Amino acid sequence: QLVESGGGLVQPGGSLRLSCVLSGSSLGNYGLGWFRQAPGSGREGISCISWNGRNTNYADSVKGRFTISRDVAKNTVYLQMDTLQPDDTATYYCAAILSGLCRRPPEPNLFRFWGQGTQVTVSS
Repeated sequence: QLVESGGGLVQPGGSLRLSCVLSGSSLGNYGLGWFRQAPGSGREGISCISWNGRNTNYADSVKGRFTISRDVAKNTVYLQMDTLQPDDTATYYCAAILSGLCRRPPEPNLFRFWGQGTQVTVSS
């Protein structure tokens, strides 16, 4: 089970940190991805981290502004989001893939386990 938290309302230029807690399994066995979906749009893969934590990858739309990290002891993956803009407004999801390598920005159809999402709204 995956549970996201940390979403909310933030002004343009602000920051948020999302958390995704994996329960029932060890984070060390899974690659984790972050995705987002705005109303009327498809689900976009924005970042991932490999099962061993050695590889990370980002979509061009967030590169340089978002940072993914993990704490294996807490079974938690984080997404630090800085310099947020209105276009970042979306529901954000985390998802897991067994032994994921994260060689490129994540593709939604490859991930089997999903959280329920957390809303991020960037507005003044």
